[in-house]
Amino acid sequence: MGLLRHNLFWDNTPFCTLLFINRNYHRKGYGKKLMEHWEKDMKAQGYGMLLTSTRVDEKAQHFYRKLGYKDCGGFIIDISQYEQPMEIFFIKGI
Repeated sequence: MGLLRHNLFWDNTPFCTLLFINRNYHRKGYGKKLMEHWEKDMKAQGYGMLLTSTRVDEKAQHFYRKLGYKDCGGFIIDISQYEQPMEIFFIKGI
């Protein structure tokens, strides 16, 4: 149905690097439940802040904002063979 992958940004801050929900399960609350489970798990491990990101041309930015994540920066890759839309970073205190 889906998966969430994370690692530690700066070796100390949980960063959701991938949230994938199969199209058949979109808009049914599974992404929200998966994020809430991850947030609870990270809080139980003693973390107080979370990060994630998405490209500006993806709808996920609205999803993260609904979950209480706030914009906290971004970057643009403009090297020709690696170009992509701006990446927006989001932060949330837990």
